[in-house]
Amino acid sequence: MWWFQQGLSFLPAALVVWSAASFVFSYITAIVLHHVDPLVPYISDTGTIPPERCLFGIMLNVSTFLGMATMYVRYKQVSALSPEKPKILRLNKLGLSLGWMSCFGLCIIANFQKCILYYVHVLGACLTFGVGSIYMMVQTILSYLMQPELHSKDIFWARLAVLLWSCSSILSMFVSSVVLYSGLYGQNLVQKLHWDPQERGYIPHIISTVSEWSLAFSFLSFFLTYIRDFQKISLRAVVSLQGQTLHESPGGFRAEEQALLIAGSI
Repeated sequence: MWWFQQGLSFLPAALVVWSAASFVFSYITAIVLHHVDPLVPYISDTGTIPPERCLFGIMLNVSTFLGMATMYVRYKQVSALSPEKPKILRLNKLGLSLGWMSCFGLCIIANFQKCILYYVHVLGACLTFGVGSIYMMVQTILSYLMQPELHSKDIFWARLAVLLWSCSSILSMFVSSVVLYSGLYGQNLVQKLHWDPQERGYIPHIISTVSEWSLAFSFLSFFLTYIRDFQKISLRAVVSLQGQTLHESPGGFRAEEQALLIAGSI
Protein backbone atom coordinates (compact mmCIF):
# COMPACT_ATOMS: atom_id res chain seq x y z
CA MET A 1 0.00 0.00 0.00
CA TRP A 2 1.34 3.42 -0.99
CA TRP A 3 1.59 6.14 1.66
CA PHE A 4 -1.24 8.20 0.12
CA GLN A 5 -3.53 5.13 0.26
CA GLN A 6 -3.26 4.94 4.05
CA GLY A 7 -6.24 6.46 5.86
CA LEU A 8 -7.16 9.90 4.54
CA SER A 9 -3.63 11.10 3.90
CA PHE A 10 -4.55 11.80 0.27
CA LEU A 11 -6.64 14.81 1.40
CA PRO A 12 -3.83 17.13 2.61
CA ALA A 13 -1.57 15.81 -0.15
CA ALA A 14 -4.18 16.65 -2.79
CA LEU A 15 -4.74 20.08 -1.23
CA VAL A 16 -1.04 20.94 -1.37
CA VAL A 17 -0.39 19.55 -4.87
CA TRP A 18 -3.53 21.07 -6.41
CA SER A 19 -3.04 24.50 -4.82
CA ALA A 20 0.63 24.64 -5.84
CA ALA A 21 -0.37 23.61 -9.37
CA SER A 22 -2.95 26.42 -9.51
CA PHE A 23 -0.22 28.97 -8.75
CA VAL A 24 2.32 27.44 -11.12
CA PHE A 25 -0.03 26.86 -14.09
CA SER A 26 -1.49 30.37 -13.96
CA TYR A 27 2.03 31.81 -13.60
CA ILE A 28 3.31 29.87 -16.64
CA THR A 29 0.28 30.89 -18.72
CA ALA A 30 0.66 34.56 -17.79
CA ILE A 31 4.39 34.49 -18.59
CA VAL A 32 3.91 32.76 -21.95
CA LEU A 33 1.29 35.35 -22.96
CA HIS A 34 3.46 38.24 -21.62
CA HIS A 35 0.77 39.40 -19.24
CA VAL A 36 3.20 39.75 -16.31
CA ASP A 37 6.94 39.99 -15.75
CA PRO A 38 8.78 36.67 -15.30
CA LEU A 39 10.59 37.83 -12.14
CA VAL A 40 8.29 37.11 -9.18
CA PRO A 41 4.96 38.80 -9.99
CA TYR A 42 2.17 38.90 -7.45
CA ILE A 43 0.25 35.63 -7.36
CA SER A 44 -2.94 37.60 -7.90
CA ASP A 45 -1.46 39.30 -10.98
CA THR A 46 -1.00 35.89 -12.62
CA GLY A 47 -4.77 35.36 -12.36
CA THR A 48 -5.97 38.77 -13.54
CA ILE A 49 -6.24 38.54 -17.34
CA PRO A 50 -8.01 35.76 -19.32
CA PRO A 51 -7.34 32.93 -19.97
CA GLU A 52 -5.19 32.43 -16.86
CA ARG A 53 -7.88 34.18 -14.80
CA CYS A 54 -10.32 31.39 -15.64
CA LEU A 55 -7.81 28.68 -14.80
CA PHE A 56 -6.81 30.42 -11.57
CA GLY A 57 -10.42 30.79 -10.41
CA ILE A 58 -11.49 27.24 -11.17
CA MET A 59 -8.46 25.63 -9.53
CA LEU A 60 -8.63 27.79 -6.39
CA ASN A 61 -12.33 26.99 -6.00
CA VAL A 62 -11.41 23.30 -5.94
CA SER A 63 -8.68 24.12 -3.40
CA THR A 64 -11.34 25.75 -1.23
CA PHE A 65 -13.35 22.53 -0.99
CA LEU A 66 -10.23 20.43 -0.43
CA GLY A 67 -9.22 22.79 2.37
CA MET A 68 -12.63 22.59 4.04
CA ALA A 69 -12.59 18.78 3.86
CA THR A 70 -9.05 18.60 5.26
CA MET A 71 -9.88 20.91 8.16
CA TYR A 72 -13.06 18.98 8.96
CA VAL A 73 -11.19 15.67 9.09
CA ARG A 74 -8.59 17.27 11.38
CA TYR A 75 -11.42 18.52 13.61
CA LYS A 76 -13.00 15.06 13.84
CA GLN A 77 -9.64 13.45 14.57
CA VAL A 78 -8.84 15.78 17.47
CA SER A 79 -12.37 15.34 18.85
CA ALA A 80 -12.01 11.55 18.77
CA LEU A 81 -8.57 11.59 20.39
CA SER A 82 -9.50 13.97 23.23
CA PRO A 83 -13.21 13.42 23.98
CA GLU A 84 -12.92 14.31 27.70
CA LYS A 85 -10.69 17.40 27.55
CA PRO A 86 -12.90 20.54 27.39
CA LYS A 87 -9.99 22.92 26.71
CA ILE A 88 -8.86 20.96 23.67
CA LEU A 89 -12.45 20.55 22.40
CA ARG A 90 -13.08 24.32 22.63
CA LEU A 91 -9.85 25.10 20.79
CA ASN A 92 -10.72 22.44 18.22
CA LYS A 93 -14.12 24.05 17.46
CA LEU A 94 -12.46 27.46 17.25
CA GLY A 95 -9.89 26.05 14.85
CA LEU A 96 -12.56 24.63 12.55
CA SER A 97 -14.43 27.95 12.46
CA LEU A 98 -11.24 29.89 11.70
CA GLY A 99 -10.20 27.37 9.06
CA TRP A 100 -13.49 27.57 7.20
CA MET A 101 -13.36 31.38 7.33
CA SER A 102 -9.92 31.17 5.74
CA CYS A 103 -11.30 28.89 3.01
CA PHE A 104 -14.09 31.37 2.34
CA GLY A 105 -11.43 34.04 1.91
CA LEU A 106 -9.67 31.84 -0.64
CA CYS A 107 -12.93 31.55 -2.57
CA ILE A 108 -13.18 35.37 -2.61
CA ILE A 109 -9.61 35.63 -3.93
CA ALA A 110 -10.42 33.15 -6.69
CA ASN A 111 -13.52 34.96 -7.90
CA PHE A 112 -12.77 38.67 -7.29
CA GLN A 113 -9.60 39.71 -9.12
CA LYS A 114 -7.29 42.38 -7.73
CA CYS A 115 -7.46 44.71 -10.72
CA ILE A 116 -11.27 44.58 -10.89
CA LEU A 117 -12.54 44.67 -7.28
CA TYR A 118 -9.44 45.53 -5.29
CA TYR A 119 -10.96 46.00 -1.83
CA VAL A 120 -13.02 42.81 -2.03
CA HIS A 121 -9.87 40.98 -3.13
CA VAL A 122 -7.95 42.45 -0.17
CA LEU A 123 -10.74 41.32 2.17
CA GLY A 124 -10.35 37.79 0.82
CA ALA A 125 -6.59 37.95 1.31
CA CYS A 126 -7.02 39.12 4.92
CA LEU A 127 -9.40 36.24 5.61
CA THR A 128 -7.18 33.70 3.88
CA PHE A 129 -3.82 34.68 5.30
CA GLY A 130 -4.76 36.64 8.43
CA VAL A 131 -7.42 34.30 9.79
CA GLY A 132 -5.52 31.35 8.30
CA SER A 133 -2.43 32.20 10.35
CA ILE A 134 -4.59 32.21 13.50
CA TYR A 135 -5.88 28.79 12.45
CA MET A 136 -2.30 27.58 12.17
CA MET A 137 -1.55 28.99 15.62
CA VAL A 138 -4.56 27.18 17.14
CA GLN A 139 -3.48 23.89 15.55
CA THR A 140 0.06 24.42 16.81
CA ILE A 141 -1.27 24.99 20.34
CA LEU A 142 -3.37 21.84 20.04
CA SER A 143 -0.28 19.92 18.96
CA TYR A 144 1.51 21.23 22.05
CA LEU A 145 -1.33 20.27 24.40
CA MET A 146 -1.59 16.79 22.89
CA GLN A 147 2.09 15.93 23.17
CA PRO A 148 3.67 13.55 24.02
CA GLU A 149 0.73 11.17 24.56
CA LEU A 150 -1.07 11.80 21.26
CA HIS A 151 1.39 13.93 19.28
CA SER A 152 5.13 13.61 18.86
CA LYS A 153 7.29 16.58 19.76
CA ASP A 154 8.70 16.62 16.23
CA ILE A 155 5.28 17.44 14.75
CA PHE A 156 4.80 20.27 17.23
CA TRP A 157 8.20 21.81 16.42
CA ALA A 158 7.60 21.42 12.69
CA ARG A 159 4.26 23.22 12.92
CA LEU A 160 5.75 25.92 15.11
CA ALA A 161 8.54 26.49 12.59
CA VAL A 162 6.05 26.79 9.71
CA LEU A 163 3.90 29.15 11.80
CA LEU A 164 6.91 31.42 12.44
CA TRP A 165 7.75 31.29 8.73
CA SER A 166 4.21 32.34 7.88
CA CYS A 167 4.17 35.18 10.43
CA SER A 168 7.50 36.55 9.22
CA SER A 169 6.19 36.48 5.62
CA ILE A 170 3.03 38.34 6.66
CA LEU A 171 5.08 41.00 8.46
CA SER A 172 7.45 41.43 5.54
CA MET A 173 4.60 41.64 3.03
CA PHE A 174 2.64 44.11 5.16
CA VAL A 175 5.55 46.51 5.69
CA SER A 176 6.72 46.44 2.06
CA SER A 177 3.15 46.88 0.76
CA VAL A 178 2.53 49.88 3.03
CA VAL A 179 5.75 51.46 1.77
CA LEU A 180 4.95 50.66 -1.87
CA TYR A 181 1.38 51.97 -1.83
CA SER A 182 2.06 54.99 0.39
CA GLY A 183 2.05 57.30 -2.63
CA LEU A 184 5.79 57.90 -2.71
CA TYR A 185 6.20 55.85 -5.90
CA GLY A 186 3.18 56.99 -7.87
CA GLN A 187 -0.56 56.33 -8.07
CA ASN A 188 -2.64 53.40 -9.36
CA LEU A 189 0.12 50.87 -8.68
CA VAL A 190 -2.58 48.25 -8.06
CA GLN A 191 -3.25 48.13 -11.82
CA LYS A 192 0.46 47.91 -12.70
CA LEU A 193 1.47 44.48 -14.08
CA HIS A 194 4.88 45.30 -15.60
CA TRP A 195 7.82 46.74 -13.65
CA ASP A 196 11.17 48.09 -14.82
CA PRO A 197 14.09 47.35 -12.46
CA GLN A 198 15.15 51.00 -12.84
CA GLU A 199 11.80 52.33 -11.58
CA ARG A 200 11.36 53.85 -8.16
CA GLY A 201 9.54 51.43 -5.92
CA TYR A 202 10.88 48.35 -7.65
CA ILE A 203 12.71 47.09 -4.53
CA PRO A 204 9.69 47.25 -2.17
CA HIS A 205 7.62 45.70 -4.98
CA ILE A 206 9.97 42.72 -5.22
CA ILE A 207 10.11 42.35 -1.43
CA SER A 208 6.31 42.35 -1.33
CA THR A 209 5.90 39.79 -4.12
CA VAL A 210 8.58 37.46 -2.72
CA SER A 211 6.87 37.69 0.69
CA GLU A 212 3.52 36.78 -0.89
CA TRP A 213 4.93 33.66 -2.57
CA SER A 214 6.71 32.75 0.67
CA LEU A 215 3.45 33.18 2.61
CA ALA A 216 1.48 31.02 0.16
CA PHE A 217 3.95 28.15 0.34
CA SER A 218 4.24 28.40 4.12
CA PHE A 219 0.49 27.74 4.27
CA LEU A 220 0.82 24.75 1.98
CA SER A 221 3.75 23.44 4.02
CA PHE A 222 1.61 23.50 7.17
CA PHE A 223 -0.87 21.06 5.63
CA LEU A 224 1.98 18.74 4.71
CA THR A 225 2.38 18.11 8.46
CA TYR A 226 -1.14 16.58 8.46
CA ILE A 227 -0.21 13.72 6.14
CA ARG A 228 1.26 11.44 8.78
CA ASP A 229 -1.64 12.09 11.16
CA PHE A 230 -4.23 11.44 8.46
CA GLN A 231 -2.73 8.04 7.72
CA LYS A 232 -4.26 6.93 11.02
CA ILE A 233 -7.85 8.03 10.43
CA SER A 234 -10.74 7.11 8.15
CA LEU A 235 -14.35 8.33 8.01
CA ARG A 236 -17.45 6.53 6.81
CA ALA A 237 -21.03 7.59 6.22
CA VAL A 238 -23.80 5.81 8.14
CA VAL A 239 -27.16 5.65 6.35
CA SER A 240 -30.24 5.96 8.57
CA LEU A 241 -33.50 5.31 6.71
CA GLN A 242 -36.51 7.41 7.79
CA GLY A 243 -38.91 5.48 5.59
CA GLN A 244 -39.18 2.43 3.37
CA THR A 245 -40.18 4.56 0.36
CA LEU A 246 -39.47 8.11 -0.79
CA HIS A 247 -43.11 9.25 -0.58
CA GLU A 248 -43.79 8.32 3.06
CA SER A 249 -43.38 10.82 5.88
CA PRO A 250 -40.81 9.88 8.54
CA GLY A 251 -43.47 9.94 11.26
CA GLY A 252 -45.68 7.53 9.37
CA PHE A 253 -42.83 5.08 8.98
CA ARG A 254 -42.11 5.09 12.71
CA ALA A 255 -45.78 4.53 13.50
CA GLU A 256 -45.97 1.56 11.11
CA GLU A 257 -42.75 0.17 12.52
CA GLN A 258 -44.06 0.41 16.10
CA ALA A 259 -47.35 -1.26 15.06
CA LEU A 260 -45.45 -4.15 13.52
CA LEU A 261 -43.34 -4.54 16.66
CA ILE A 262 -46.46 -4.59 18.87
CA ALA A 263 -48.16 -7.11 16.60
CA GLY A 264 -45.07 -9.25 16.64
CA SER A 265 -44.82 -9.17 20.40
CA ILE A 266 -48.48 -10.21 20.78
